[in-house]
Order: sequence, then structure tokens, then C-alpha cells
Amino acid sequence: MKIKNILFTVFVITLSHFGIAQEQTESHSKLLASYFQLKDALVNSDAKLSATAAKAFIQTLSIENLKGINANLKSKLQKDAQAIAKSGDLEKQRKTFASLSENMVELAKTVKLSPQPVYEQYCPMQKASWLSSEKEIKNPYYGNAMLTCGSVKSTF
Repeated sequence: MKIKNILFTVFVITLSHFGIAQEQTESHSKLLASYFQLKDALVNSDAKLSATAAKAFIQTLSIENLKGINANLKSKLQKDAQAIAKSGDLEKQRKTFASLSENMVELAKTVKLSPQPVYEQYCPMQKASWLSSEKEIKNPYYGNAMLTCGSVKSTF
């Protein structure tokens, strides 16, 4: 009887842990989706949409239960997104996006952002990375001017 109780307790704890882990992955996936919207707006060279997407990123960052993100990194992500949201200048947005992306790459190295592969891509002209859900390069730093400039650096 004692073994059954122990096994049942282990089973309940395992299910509980799985539920928490799944909830964390969903929260991280929402943040990543907000980031991808911002990246896509920059790929399309749309400063207004970039600012709107950055606001959505900030909202996701503040609302979601994002376990595993230290306060310093969260603060950096928020600061970069706020700078993009406040700017109507596409070049300034892209420059700040490089910093935001550097912090997102750091986050991707510490937590699972998505059940699907996430690709770190690199632009040698900007010496900056970004994250993508696709292997195909769509450079957010240059848009149509150099849309396919870059390479996949790593996969998370």
C-alpha cells in the first residue's frame, strides 16, 4: 500500500511539473511570436507597424508569466522594445532591434522559447543577429535592399 501511495505521489508531481513546464513554454512562445511580428515589420520596412509590434511585445513581456527570465534581461528587453515603440525612424528602430535581438538570443540560450526550431540568423553587414522561425533569410536590418543577406548561425 505504501508503494502505491509513493507511486501516486510521484505521478501527481510529474503531471504538475509537466503542466508548469507547458505553461512556461506557452508564455515564452507568445513572447517569441510578438518578437517575430516586430521582425517581420522591419523586414517590410514599415516603421509604424514596427512601433505597434514593439508595443505588443512590451505588453506580452509584462502580462505573461515568464519563468526563467532574470530581471536584468527582462529590463533590457523592455527598454529596447520601448525605444522601438517610441521611434518613427526606421533606421533607429533597426539599430535598437539589434540590441533587442542580442537579448532574445541570450534568452533563447537559457529557456525553451518554442517547441519548434528557432534559428539564430546573422547579418555580416550589420554584425548583428536576429531570431527567425524559418531557415530562409529575410533580413530585418535592410529589408528589400538586402533581403537575403545573412546566414543561419545556430538553431535552438
